[in-house]
Amino acid sequence: MKKFLYTVLVLALVSCQQDKIGYVDNVKLMDGYQEKIEVENKFKAKAELMNKKRDSISQAFQLEYQALQTKAQSWSQKKAQEELGLLQQKSQFLGQQIQQEEQQLQIEGQTEMDSVVSKVKKEIKAYGETNGYTYILTGGEGGSVLYGVEAKNLTTEVLKILNDKYKQ
Repeated sequence: MKKFLYTVLVLALVSCQQDKIGYVDNVKLMDGYQEKIEVENKFKAKAELMNKKRDSISQAFQLEYQALQTKAQSWSQKKAQEELGLLQQKSQFLGQQIQQEEQQLQIEGQTEMDSVVSKVKKEIKAYGETNGYTYILTGGEGGSVLYGVEAKNLTTEVLKILNDKYKQ
């Protein structure tokens, strides 16, 4: 009889200790996070400047190429080939230089975005610990929550905390 009562008591305690579970829609969270928006805008602006620079260099090169072709008509074939060869080398060098700058810009952008994602993860963890959650799952595109009761959706609260901290 004592074992039975003990088992019932243990089962009662275990059943009372339910896990507190919530979820965050990552897509909505990241789309609404001001720091992420600013990082994206900053790198879009830098990419636009890079495109303008590339276009400007390309136009200048086209003009130089056309001028050289005009001059080359009065030169010997050997001299014209040499000059065009030098211009082609210059073109390759400039192309490589621009490509390296674009790659560097991509790396910088990815590094900053990784930092933003890390901040978001830390804040979700802190929110979970502070509010007694056992689990906080991810929803949205590629998330692991296929359905969740809206009452368990923590996206708005976490987004508010993130944006409030970012404003400071």
